[in-house]
Amino acid sequence: MTRTADVVIVGAGVMGAAVAWHLTTLGCRSVILLDHAPGPGTGSTGRATGGFRTQFASAINVRLSLLAREKLRRFHYETGGDSGYQPVGYLFLAADQAQLATLREALAVQRAAGLTESALVSADDIARINPSIVLDGIAGGTFGATDGYIRPLGIMRGYLDAALREGVQVEYNANPIQFELAGDRIASVTTPRGRIAAGHVVNATGAWAADVARLAGIDLPVTPVRRQVALTVPTTALPPSTPMTIFAEDGFHFRVRDGRVLLLWPTDTAGADRYDTTFDARWLDGVVSRAHQRVPALRAVPVDRAGSWCGLYEMSPDHHAILGAAPGLDNFWLINGSSGHGVMHAPALGQLLAEMIVTGGSVSLDAHALRPTRFLEGAPNPAPVLL
Repeated sequence: MTRTADVVIVGAGVMGAAVAWHLTTLGCRSVILLDHAPGPGTGSTGRATGGFRTQFASAINVRLSLLAREKLRRFHYETGGDSGYQPVGYLFLAADQAQLATLREALAVQRAAGLTESALVSADDIARINPSIVLDGIAGGTFGATDGYIRPLGIMRGYLDAALREGVQVEYNANPIQFELAGDRIASVTTPRGRIAAGHVVNATGAWAADVARLAGIDLPVTPVRRQVALTVPTTALPPSTPMTIFAEDGFHFRVRDGRVLLLWPTDTAGADRYDTTFDARWLDGVVSRAHQRVPALRAVPVDRAGSWCGLYEMSPDHHAILGAAPGLDNFWLINGSSGHGVMHAPALGQLLAEMIVTGGSVSLDAHALRPTRFLEGAPNPAPVLL
């Protein structure tokens, strides 16, 4: 028997859940979420570190963050869930005047986009904001007091539960899937449970987005990139209010979560294939040495090797999200390529895509910079200068 749905969303992580719930707020409740996993939260969303920031170097990302921040503040009232939003701040550190100039340029972009909270900080300011770090070699930085931390699975669960209460259906173990094309539209989606006639289809599959798009004959420039997280043993070496602290020199950063410290250093690591999330322990020496050099309080805190993990970013060529209808298929919608910013921007992107689907284009924030055709037009967004 063929089922029907106004919208079929492929991918039930935080992005797909956000789209589903926002569709219901616009009156669209005939929605089916599909996911290849056996249950919720087992994909990339559950491997995210949970940072939230407004400090970006492109206007569209700043505006997405401002919209998402307001939605995070209302999250419990809107969905009943807990986003875990904690505005403890993001601290970017520059090692020299060139890096400081880059942060200053980003600050100007943020001001023009409507962000007023971020500011330049001196070494004395940094010592007060995060007294745990070594100040030698620090020329200054920027600090955003309303940036901070979120709970990725809390956001996903909040949107998913709220959507289910409104009649959205979810199907797990939906692998493989097939698309039936009819002219310039996707007519149906077939899963192991049968055929679903679809009015619209959304690709919200994260690092797997290019493979799913290929099923519809679309060449989507999204590439999975491995990113690893080293987790310390439980410790009180740093307080929970420690801001996310990022060294612009090499991208090393750290945060406190659930009584442990997360150590991050965004370098490529080897994997058996591009979707392999096996942790590569050879990376540990580099990230731990940076932590010990820059955060003396962590020198006596061992790393929990068994608890450390690897996840996948979904990278676009210009490190910005791809949002809108796929070229050549007017009912196939893309919400992909967030390039490490997916969880934090999911509230905003989910709202915008739902608006595009329901209204035919009238959205609450100008998302033209994220249009899927920009790469075909030779008009990508300028390369980002921040992590």
